[in-house]
Amino acid sequence: MTGDGSPQRLSRPSYGSISSPPDPRPQQVPPRETYLSEKIPIPDSKPGTFSLRKLWAFTGPGFLMSIAFLDPGNIESDLQTGAVAGFKVTEWRPEQGPRRGWGDQAKWVENQLAMFPRVACKEAGVKARKVSPRQPKLLWVLLWATVMGLLCQRLAARLGVVTGKDLGEVCHFYYPKVPRTLLWLTIELAIVGSDMQEVIGTAIAFNLLSAGRIPLWGGVLITIVDTFFFLFLDNYGLRKLEAFFGFLITIMALTFGYEYVVARPAQGALLRGLFLPSCPGCGHPELLQAVGIVGAIIMPHNIYLHSALVKSREIDRARRVDIREANMYFLIEATIALSVSFIINLFVMAVFGQAFYQQTNQDALNVCANSSLHDYADIFPKIFSKKNQTVAVDIYQGGLILGCLFGPAALYIWAVGLLAAGQSSTMTGTYAGQFVMEGFLKLRWSRFARVLLTRSCAILPTVLVAIFRDLKDLSGLNDLLNVLQSLLLPFAVLPILTFTSMPALMQEFANGLLSKVITSSIMALICTINLYFVVSYLPSLPHPAYFGLVALLAVVYLGLTIYLVWTCCIAHGATFLAHCSHQHFLYGLPEEEQKWETSG
Repeated sequence: MTGDGSPQRLSRPSYGSISSPPDPRPQQVPPRETYLSEKIPIPDSKPGTFSLRKLWAFTGPGFLMSIAFLDPGNIESDLQTGAVAGFKVTEWRPEQGPRRGWGDQAKWVENQLAMFPRVACKEAGVKARKVSPRQPKLLWVLLWATVMGLLCQRLAARLGVVTGKDLGEVCHFYYPKVPRTLLWLTIELAIVGSDMQEVIGTAIAFNLLSAGRIPLWGGVLITIVDTFFFLFLDNYGLRKLEAFFGFLITIMALTFGYEYVVARPAQGALLRGLFLPSCPGCGHPELLQAVGIVGAIIMPHNIYLHSALVKSREIDRARRVDIREANMYFLIEATIALSVSFIINLFVMAVFGQAFYQQTNQDALNVCANSSLHDYADIFPKIFSKKNQTVAVDIYQGGLILGCLFGPAALYIWAVGLLAAGQSSTMTGTYAGQFVMEGFLKLRWSRFARVLLTRSCAILPTVLVAIFRDLKDLSGLNDLLNVLQSLLLPFAVLPILTFTSMPALMQEFANGLLSKVITSSIMALICTINLYFVVSYLPSLPHPAYFGLVALLAVVYLGLTIYLVWTCCIAHGATFLAHCSHQHFLYGLPEEEQKWETSG
């Protein structure tokens, strides 16, 4: 490793080298404009001191990355977790029943007491008392899933800062053609799946805002137009684009925060549920929701995206101090961004756990039948038809019942927040697809062509489900896509763990022992979750013929996973596993300068 490889690599401008001088040759301008065509300069500051001006200059990539933690798939996972696992932290009981002579109002109060006791007592002027507070079950899973996501995103940012290359580009250099192509296809599948969730969420938001006048298939088609409209925003500059994404996150925080304020869950029990891991009385449904949270929070294409976004800042990689400083500021920014996304997810989970836990369709129908949502009166009997079953809540039913409980304003505010989640996630998915295609295949498409491909793949199956099936199937498709994201997650975590652990590539910024242990544990947890998902869903296959298809896909899936694990072990120093064709995972790439020139 030290004989004829390392000194030579340090003397030339190869990616991963941080001590070599900058390349004096003029940089070629890409033929088409991309997000990274504009570089944000970093202001100078006194060495060794924290600078808010520098933090502001580094702010942007982390918030764009955090939008993937707030897409409609995450929102639906949050509300289903609340409804299934429970967040009914306070129970309110009236000290007296509804007064005689109230007629229909007495009936309305009784229905409201069954669904949302505290609000009902306040609206009816009935004194209420608080009894038996209960600790929510799965809030701590949301917290630690977000922490795990932060650790993975930290590695992605470090790779981009240290090497000047995003994860897709590094995969292109290190992996052979066949596994590289399979890896690219899995990430493209994850991007299309995420785009389908955003199409579903946006279509449901339009349907709610129009009181059902815009059908779901119509909302799906509208997403074609609005997506291309948003593509023109980055023509106004990188910082303005990042500010627009910040505006969409603010809309989500305000809208979902409004629902949280009117629900008013007990804060003490909320904090206990966050920081004291427990799940008393949990069964199979709660366990499925817990593992679903992890799959929904950590998105595979988001790791590729973040490693590319950090390249938009001007960093002198010839200076170790600048790299160390950039890593610190990007970590601070990502922590702030994911804290905001965590709070928004917490709002959703708390509200729906408070309102829907252990409620039946009959309870929901009674509340909605006497509400002020007259425009939706024909819809309620359809979606709450199975009266004795527990409410199978989704982002559509959730908005309706919030409107029943708190009035039309709550419904429209929910729909606006859902619309903001769908639109913001659409834009970041477009950029992720562009970076992945450029990195893996060295194909530089225009944004228009890129989004046309991805959105076409996403819209076709979605519009077919919207036309020929009902809303429940559309929401079920959303749940299935969350499972897909979890299954594809190893194809992002394993490569990022591999390359950030290679001293030949990262030099002194390679992962330490603690970081390797934590990330490897996350990877083991993800694989366990995926195995549990597969075992749980296999019995539900509608026909034995599907088992043959599942077996074929399992062979490809396991083969690629084993290959990535093998190369990851080599990168961690398992020299006895290294074949002569994979020595570069130990010592770096041979003829690296030639590869750099051909890729420039």
